[in-house]
Amino acid sequence: MDVHEVNRARAKLALFVADVFASVPRKDQRAKGDCYLRGLMLDGRRKSIQPMAQRLPDGNEQNLQQFVNQSTWDPVPVRRRTAERMVPLIGPDAWAVDDVSFPKDGRMSVAVAHQYCGALGKQANCQVAVSVHAVSDTASCPLQWRLFVPEEWADDAGRRQRTGIPREVGHREKWRLALDTFDELAGWGLVPPVVVADAGYGQNADFRDGLEGRGIGYVVAVRSDVTVHPHEAEPVTPSWSGNGRKPQPRYLDKASSVVALAARHGRQAFTEVRWREGSRGPMRSHFLALRVRPAGVRARRLAQAAATAREGFWDGVLPEVTLLVEWPEDAEAPTDYWLSNLPADTPPAELVRLAKIRWRIEHDYRELKHGLGLDHFEGRSWAGWHHHVTLVTAAHAFLTEQRLSPKADTADSLSTRSSTPSRTC
Repeated sequence: MDVHEVNRARAKLALFVADVFASVPRKDQRAKGDCYLRGLMLDGRRKSIQPMAQRLPDGNEQNLQQFVNQSTWDPVPVRRRTAERMVPLIGPDAWAVDDVSFPKDGRMSVAVAHQYCGALGKQANCQVAVSVHAVSDTASCPLQWRLFVPEEWADDAGRRQRTGIPREVGHREKWRLALDTFDELAGWGLVPPVVVADAGYGQNADFRDGLEGRGIGYVVAVRSDVTVHPHEAEPVTPSWSGNGRKPQPRYLDKASSVVALAARHGRQAFTEVRWREGSRGPMRSHFLALRVRPAGVRARRLAQAAATAREGFWDGVLPEVTLLVEWPEDAEAPTDYWLSNLPADTPPAELVRLAKIRWRIEHDYRELKHGLGLDHFEGRSWAGWHHHVTLVTAAHAFLTEQRLSPKADTADSLSTRSSTPSRTC
């Protein structure tokens, strides 16, 4: 946005800030929040504090530095109110889990480590955050963030103290951070209609089991080497000789990789599906949906533990899900795979639409990074990173509101609501 566009939106922005930042106790802090949001939205190559302050007529670099890096305002209620505004407005078809990386120099930025950096496509020095987005075919927005703390930071008291990592925060796997986020959002009265995720999450049997245990439907990508049994396969229990431990039920046939199972069905079993209009016409490809039972040591152990806790014993039957496979017309073999625990009668076209809906968050990240400076933060502290990410999320939410319904009213702020109604997706 140029200066004139930002100025025209200032009255609406002031109302937005008054609502979303109502939990911030001081008036001067809320004013700095308004200023920072304008700096993020204003055209400019860099969205770090110094250049933003120089572009803003009321920008004060020292004040903004203090507001972001040293101030004690809590970013969580701001994100909560932002999510409460955005979920009803977007009407999401799914929530998408993803992670985003921030390349960094040195080793003193909070939670930085040499790890896989998606922004560079290789191992590099970076920060990584897990994000959850509300997604529809027409809009999306981030709902919550978790900064990933690598193992090397868990017991590094010096760096933890200098960057202000809270004592209770330690190393936690990304898939666990995602599940933690769903639990927190549920506490806000927000529950996903369906969860979608790439293979970095979908491949993990514990992640899928965590969603299942929370009663959350999913359509998640997996790699071609995931193994499954056909849905009609049944375990058998070998006869017991009377000596030693009783044998456990098991499947006689070896589990097949999803790529081998899809190839056995042949291209003729795949049907063309169109899922949305792209910039060059309908998006379409060929798909096959099969009922299968995910195998593997971890999947088996999780199934056994769940059945034993629920019924007191396990009959060896692995849970049944849907395998969705894509085989594009110009490809020599299937290219993409998803697993879903949605009802067996879910139409394949709906599975395809949900599997492909993650494209929206790529649009999110383009705007968050290139337009709003998500990865331009130059501070090193835990508080500073969370303040900046929260402010970028708020700026993105404001712009999304203006695009979707510039004249629509939103729900009353929690600070002015006489009674708190139930809020769900």
